This record gives sequence, structure tokens and C-alpha cells, in this order.
Amino acid sequence: QVQLVESGGGLVQAGGSLRLSCAASGRTFSSYAMGWFRQAPGKEREFVAAISRSGTRTYYTNSVKGRFTISKDNAKNTVFLEMNMLKPEDTAVYYCGADKWGRGSGAAGEYDYWGQGTQVTVSS
Repeated sequence: QVQLVESGGGLVQAGGSLRLSCAASGRTFSSYAMGWFRQAPGKEREFVAAISRSGTRTYYTNSVKGRFTISKDNAKNTVFLEMNMLKPEDTAVYYCGADKWGRGSGAAGEYDYWGQGTQVTVSS
């Protein structure tokens, strides 16, 4: 079992930055691929970014490429999402997920554990 707790969300103006963190419990964090997803009101949960078990491979949805960076610190059991040049359309609840099989895909159904989410609001 893995428990995930997100933090770092908040209200920011367009063009600003936020850094989200996702702290994981358990001793097997390094064996998990991790992903960040987001869900806006009335919309389905969508993929944002993923990172491999070792942290050497990263994947992004097109709309955040060049603006967001995902990273993983296995020593601290934490995954981060650095978000720059934020836009109002980035407004959503952001969730981190853990994939025990290490796939790190963009499919929410392949993640086994989820955090409670953290709200990100970008004002125009």
C-alpha cells in the first residue's frame, strides 16, 4: 500500500509559477512510476505528466510541454511538478498517482494509488 499526499496548490496570476509536491509513504517508492493528472469542473481527469521509476524518463501532455517539469526524489519519497507560465486553462484539482507496475503511462486507469488532490487556480 502507498499513501500519497499532495501539497503546493494555490491561487496564482496568469504567467506565474507553482511547485506541487506529492509525498509517498512506504519503502517501495523507487519501484513506482509516478504521474500527475488534473481535473477541472465538469471535465474528466486528464494526464499531465509522468516519470519513470528511476526518474530518468519523463512524459508530458502537449499543452504543458516547455512549461511544466516533473521530477522524482526517491530518497525523499517525493515527486514534484514545477509549473511555470501558468494559464487560466491550467486551473484544476491536481492529483498524483502511483503505478506499481512502473509503466508511467498517460492512462489514469493504470495507476494503482491516488492522492486527495490539491487545487490550482490561475486568474487572468
